Amino acid sequence: MKAGVGAPTRAQIPERTFRTDRWWAYPLSTGAILVFFTVYALVRYFMNDYYWAPAEHYLTPMYSPCVNEACVPGSSHFGEFIPSYPAWIPIGIFTFLVLLGFRATCYYYRKAAYRSLMFSPAACAVPEPAKKYSGERKFPFVLTNGHRYFFYAALLFAAINTYDAVLAFYGKDGGIGMGLGTVIIVVNLAMLWAYTLSCHACRHVMGGKLKNFSKHPLRYRYWLLVSKLNPRHGLYAMISLFTVIFTDAYIMAVSAGWITDLRIFN
Repeated sequence: MKAGVGAPTRAQIPERTFRTDRWWAYPLSTGAILVFFTVYALVRYFMNDYYWAPAEHYLTPMYSPCVNEACVPGSSHFGEFIPSYPAWIPIGIFTFLVLLGFRATCYYYRKAAYRSLMFSPAACAVPEPAKKYSGERKFPFVLTNGHRYFFYAALLFAAINTYDAVLAFYGKDGGIGMGLGTVIIVVNLAMLWAYTLSCHACRHVMGGKLKNFSKHPLRYRYWLLVSKLNPRHGLYAMISLFTVIFTDAYIMAVSAGWITDLRIFN
């Protein structure tokens, strides 16, 4: 190594670290969560099934919006303007790409992935195994510069998820109704909005370029709100992973007929 702890001018210490605490617990648990969610998402997207519960009007956020001609009847809330493609391509490929792009380029997930999957570094005072550090200047890491544009797309998808949540209040026999799935969808929606609005890119868009807050009172208020959410961005990022998985798993189970939705009324 020509730089870092292995540089010729640095003291050559054979021990990797002198830390005696369980410094590896955080990167191990975080890495396991990221890998689990990635595997679960890939399996679900390639299933191309069990994403719409017609009687309950539940559409999983992992397939929303469903705008492919191959979508099951009733699940296309915005029409079917994309021709069907080969069965080996997931119906929700566009949703997958947008959500993957937003989370993969997210500052928190980048930090989590670097520390837990690439050990760059795994923890404070624990040197990384990489022999050379080049930053995010090369492919595919240079794609992280597009995070702001993925944020705009994520805002649109969050609005679409909000519409899906409204439809989840339709009753089985008409009128207004609510089931356990409705509650799960609303909770997930709240966490998705919290994660999206607490984004660093969102904070910058709200007030990053303003030189005088007094001339932009509304943007200043939005900036204050986002600034209060921003310190918990990492928390919302991890919680929203679990709420998305749980919401999708519940709707899949209801759609497949494995369980019956618990109706609160109608």
